[in-house]
Parts: sequence; structure tokens; C-alpha cells
Amino acid sequence: MSSSASPGLRALLAYGRSRNVPRAALVALAVAVAATVYAGQQVPLPQLRHLTDYSVPLAAVVPVVHAVVLATTTFSPMADLEHTAAQPMRRHRVVHMTAVLLYATLLAVLPMAAGASAEVTVAAVRNVAGYLGLAMIGARLFGSGLAWLPPLAMFGPTLLAGVRWDNTPEPWAWSIHGPHSTPAAITAAALCTAGLCLAATTTPRRAEREEQG
Repeated sequence: MSSSASPGLRALLAYGRSRNVPRAALVALAVAVAATVYAGQQVPLPQLRHLTDYSVPLAAVVPVVHAVVLATTTFSPMADLEHTAAQPMRRHRVVHMTAVLLYATLLAVLPMAAGASAEVTVAAVRNVAGYLGLAMIGARLFGSGLAWLPPLAMFGPTLLAGVRWDNTPEPWAWSIHGPHSTPAAITAAALCTAGLCLAATTTPRRAEREEQG
């Protein structure tokens, strides 16, 4: 490694540690391992409106947890300084968000090692992308401590009211649609793009330093 690259790498590693990236990565990995162990399990949806019998694979539900955990890494303990930082800090944010997306995708694919089907994996990757986007939007709007708010605000109604009387998902309940649903894929891609771009290109909220209190 050249001497010119070494300071940049050290700065990137320090950036990641300041945002607790290693801790979040380990927590998300532990959840993914548990999901892999129980990859064949189905999660019944407790629908309140209709007496339906609808369930989704556990591997397609766990991405909500991955998204929320990884979104906490948007917290900056030096928000005021980052407001005055020049281009290098933005490059760090772009690298950070790219790594988060790739890691989240890897975690969503992990249950395949325990026999999860390709269809379940496609749905899991779609869901982790969509919910990660929602979590990043929440982190930017409300602070990283409330990154969970938009994903759960979406996932809760999906669990409780996302299935119609004919035992098919509501159009808006994109995360429980089948793996080949084009509208669900478009929704997830749009949320992911919006959330990651927002997190990568905007400076942290100044109030984030108060989240530790």
C-alpha cells in the first residue's frame, strides 16, 4: 500500500469507528446468522381485517432488522465539524453508504447457505434495500436514534393489514409481495436510492450530537 493511500485509509477507518460501524455490523451479522439457522421458518401475518392464512419466509422479514441496525451508523459525533468539512468527508460518506448497501445485501443472501430458495433470497434482497432506504430517510429526518421509525411505520401496518380478503397482498404492502413483483421491486429501489443518496450527500444534522444525551 502506498504512503499516499495509507492516510486516506486510516481516515476512512477512523470515520467508520466514530460511527460504530463495527458494532452495528456485528449485531446485524448475529441477526443474519440466527435467520440462517431458522431459514425454513414461516412468519404468519396476524391480519386484523380478514380471516386469512398468509405467511412469509422469516428470511424475508429479518431484513427490517438489518436495515434499522445499519442505519444507526449514520450518527455523527462530530456533526458541527462535518458541516464545515470539504469534499473528502463527502467521499467518506459515499464509501460508507456503498459499503452498508453491499453488506446488507450479503446478509440478506446468507440464508441461502441453509437452503433458502432463490425466490426467498430475491425477496429478502428487495426488502433489505427498501427498508434500508426507509431507515436512512428516518435517520436524516429524525436522527439516527429514530432510524427505526419509518421502517416500523411501514412494516407494522403491513403485518396487521397488508393482506386482502382474497389472501393476496395489498398493493401498498410491497415487502410481502412475491419475489417477481415488479411494483414491489420498483418501490424498494426508489426507497433505497432516495435514502442512500440522502445519507451520502447531505451533512449530518447538528442536533445529532445531542442524541447521546
